[in-house]
Amino acid sequence: MKIALYLRVSTDRQTTDSQAVELRDYCKRRGWIEVVEYCDTASGAKFSREGLDALMREVRKGRIDAIVAYKLDRLGRSLAHLAQLIGEMTAHRVALVIPAQGIDTSASNPASQLQLNILMAVAEFEREIIRERVNSGLRAARARGVRFGRPSTLQKYLPRVRALREAGRNISEIARELMLPYSSAHKLVHSVNRSRRSSSARNWETFSAAFARRVLGSADHSEADRTSDRAGAGQE
Repeated sequence: MKIALYLRVSTDRQTTDSQAVELRDYCKRRGWIEVVEYCDTASGAKFSREGLDALMREVRKGRIDAIVAYKLDRLGRSLAHLAQLIGEMTAHRVALVIPAQGIDTSASNPASQLQLNILMAVAEFEREIIRERVNSGLRAARARGVRFGRPSTLQKYLPRVRALREAGRNISEIARELMLPYSSAHKLVHSVNRSRRSSSARNWETFSAAFARRVLGSADHSEADRTSDRAGAGQE
């Protein structure tokens, strides 16, 4: 049975000696002789850790039977990351042993499956929280008018399509002229027509408002003139 010890400290001022002594002693008590050590000096939030990366490569190759670490926070940088690691360990039938926290998912522990299910449930809860935060942020951004996705490459053709439409070209002619698929030319022409309708509607609204102001202004002046005439007749 091949055992991997994973040791990690956060800064160069710390050493893994105390972790190594405790974990080596634990392996001796369990009768585990074939032990290899992987060490990292990095913060828990660091995305890539050479020691952990090398360890997981061995796990994927089926060369490790159990991973022993001092504490869970020494292994995963977050619950989501820990869930990913545990998922890989489970898929490759690798046990996780954390002596200081009473965690042992090896086959020799009757409660191993229960402990594994609890760890995975907590990790899944964390993933759901993160997913909900992301979706909430996306909804808020869409409400502000933010558009997601890659910008359309067809927009650069709009000025030429507009000019060709004004020249009386139809969709097929525009597609041939610009060497575009018919569907793309159709989208561009539809966009140009829509912008034209919007512009016409705005111009009509502007004209209507101006016309209404002139009519109302004329009516006010006529009423004022009639009032003035009646006042003059009364004085006579």
